[in-house]
Amino acid sequence: MLDILIEGGLVIDGTGLPGRRAAVGIRDGRLVLDTAGERAARVIDAGGLVVAPGFIDIHTHYDAQLQWDAAATPSPLHGVTSVFSGNCGFTLAPLSEANADYVLRMMSVVEGMPLEALQAGVRWPWSTFGEWLDHLEGRLAVNAGFLVGHSTIRMAIMGNRARSESATEADIARMCALLGESLAGGGMGFSSSQIKAHVDGDRQPVPSRFATKAELLALSAVLRGHPGTQVEIACEGAIRGFTAEDITLCASMSRLADRPLNWNTLGINQSNPGFHRQQLAAMDRIAEQGGWAVGLVRPYDKATRYCFLTGALGLPAIPNWEPYFQLAPAERIKAFADPTVRERMRAGLLSMKTSGTLLVRTNWSGMRITSAASPEVQKLVGRTFGEIGSERNRDPFDIALDLAIEDELRLTFTPVRNSDDDLWAMRAELWRDPRAVLGASDAGAHLDVQCGAAYTTSFLAQGVRERHLMPMEEAVRLLADVPARLFGLKQRGRIAEGWHADLVLFDPARIAPGEDVLRHDLPGGASRVYVDAVGIEHVLVNGAEVVRSDALTGALPGRVIRSGKDTQTVTPAERSAFR
Repeated sequence: MLDILIEGGLVIDGTGLPGRRAAVGIRDGRLVLDTAGERAARVIDAGGLVVAPGFIDIHTHYDAQLQWDAAATPSPLHGVTSVFSGNCGFTLAPLSEANADYVLRMMSVVEGMPLEALQAGVRWPWSTFGEWLDHLEGRLAVNAGFLVGHSTIRMAIMGNRARSESATEADIARMCALLGESLAGGGMGFSSSQIKAHVDGDRQPVPSRFATKAELLALSAVLRGHPGTQVEIACEGAIRGFTAEDITLCASMSRLADRPLNWNTLGINQSNPGFHRQQLAAMDRIAEQGGWAVGLVRPYDKATRYCFLTGALGLPAIPNWEPYFQLAPAERIKAFADPTVRERMRAGLLSMKTSGTLLVRTNWSGMRITSAASPEVQKLVGRTFGEIGSERNRDPFDIALDLAIEDELRLTFTPVRNSDDDLWAMRAELWRDPRAVLGASDAGAHLDVQCGAAYTTSFLAQGVRERHLMPMEEAVRLLADVPARLFGLKQRGRIAEGWHADLVLFDPARIAPGEDVLRHDLPGGASRVYVDAVGIEHVLVNGAEVVRSDALTGALPGRVIRSGKDTQTVTPAERSAFR
């Protein structure tokens, strides 16, 4: 007897093959496709719905949130059944409680998580990576895997020296041993950051930024001995364009690990349409040197909110700007009022006119105010700095800083997006490219300015239904099967006989993200930007329903995904067959 029988839906199995009307059964958490003559304890009428494999998000930062939110909201509401965290070198393990304060303060700044929520919501009953995974087992609504973070490993081995020094040979040997122990305990791989904008709670470089090339290569080589692992890196090349040095480093890390390397984020810049093609060409150079790298892509037209208070998502990476984001807010306000400082910041903007993904941050005339705290600035929400500047006969960049000072840095703003057909055609070209993988949600991070978890529903609404840029079958494959194959997930990412019953049932005529709202639902009363979903009728994880009619059920069937046990090895030699 089946536990569940799903009837009447259009089954899109994740392989890219045409959808078909068929029944899908579930027994003991596994899929049953030959349901003829089978009875079921429960029947779900999927008439008018697509039945698809659950979506897989390989770049999140739910490490801390899962301590108080077993569902990793709102990801499952958007059809996601498996999430991967521990990216960019930031994890809660392997580490003892002695270094907890530093790591929480670091994550609050570098990943935009309210410190009061972290301090109220995270408890520390572990020291090893395996203990951290064991702590989560049985407490999850979704499947979750975790890479092992470089900055955390450095702190565990070097203590405060990790924040200012290169590692000695002895340090590196101990780090490699700790990484190996963590991978043996189920860690999904190794992650690091070399991005200049990544700073800790003291606004100083995060520990991984003090690593030498020798340290990065030694740690990468550890992965070769652990099946089903990955390399992830946040690097300056992602922002400004890959240099020959960046290419050699990524190629060497991938080659020594004998594993794929993914990096975040590969985007299209409206002011420099050739930039993403240069980034893709750099992936070919990495392959020529024996590595395999893919860039993660956000597949939807949704702008990020920026904020001068948090310095979120790249503002400190603008040339000349980082020193001011190292100041306390009151001192930062004084600096922004100084004409000399403004000219220095303006010079930094002008220096970027031909560079990388930061270009979107140079068009201050086209920045629109999205929220504000003070009543007077709230009246300007919805207007651009350019419009206000025209009325006041002021430069748009000066208007931005004037209003930021007036609002005590709390206002947020976002670029006005260009949604013309040519831009969307470039996006579709990028989605299909085998050197790119959909993801880059950053879900669980930068909570004051974005809710990246909505990328799946946004993609299906905008890219598929509204603009007809690809068939639904191809879109589902990109959201489920492609990330599953890259990470070597065993029996997930497709609807196939005997595979894990991770499913999403959605209405293709209605699926969409809701509106951005500010919710005060984090520990300590902290707030976050939150986006609900529309048209997601059922989400099942390992055969149990976690979402019904766009709402959580409270079920906790998720599992910790452990390398080797739940994943198989994928190597650079398999790059040519990928996708």
